[in-house]
Amino acid sequence: MSSSKKYVAEMIGTFWLTFAGCGSAVLAAAFPQVGIGLHGVSLAFGLSVVTMAYAIGHVSGCHLNPAVTVGLAAGGRFPVKEIVPYIISQVLGAVVAAAVLRYIASGAPGFDVTAGFASNGYGDHSPGHYSLGAALVTEVVMTAIFLFVIMGATHGRAPAGFAPLAIGLCLTLIHLVSIPVTNTSVNPARSTGPALFVGGWAIEQLWLFWVAPLIGGVLGAVAYRWLSDNPTGTVAGEKEKAATPV
Repeated sequence: MSSSKKYVAEMIGTFWLTFAGCGSAVLAAAFPQVGIGLHGVSLAFGLSVVTMAYAIGHVSGCHLNPAVTVGLAAGGRFPVKEIVPYIISQVLGAVVAAAVLRYIASGAPGFDVTAGFASNGYGDHSPGHYSLGAALVTEVVMTAIFLFVIMGATHGRAPAGFAPLAIGLCLTLIHLVSIPVTNTSVNPARSTGPALFVGGWAIEQLWLFWVAPLIGGVLGAVAYRWLSDNPTGTVAGEKEKAATPV
């Protein structure tokens, strides 16, 4: 598989995650009478990963997230030289998704992008007004568990074909727990897209949603690497698929 195709796949996949996940929050979460609420938004993020994992997992590995890319590299599952182009592709996909979502949302009367636009935040900009410290710990822990699950679900001895479901359900559970705290990031690219359009406070607080997920991703992957007797995920006699977590 050519590198350019992997990068395009990551861009498309991250576009879908950001558009579907953030779109469910912006367009459908509180829609009169049929609003999907926290549960629906959580499920939307999980489903976005499941659907893209089956669609592009064989192309790029379906990372869709700088924290996943960095974590997999730390866990010995991804080449370090590919980290930067993967992250650039993911951020571009998220920014394009946010631009399309903003255009659609602006078609309704009274839309105000500065009201939040599914951006992540802490303090006054946390849905539950949680502190910086609470937000930091939440994002680190949630991303660490996410990478731990990804490493385990994609191990060569894990049940074949079920990794996308385990990973998508894990992301759904993460959102169910942490939306009240930070609006749930665990993904720097997903956070960057909406923040660029909100501006102001969203840009000022964006650092946290890069630093915490990247730290958490490395911690989760390293923990699994230490725990597993075969951290690369290969089965005896098989070649390692270094760039393919799903």
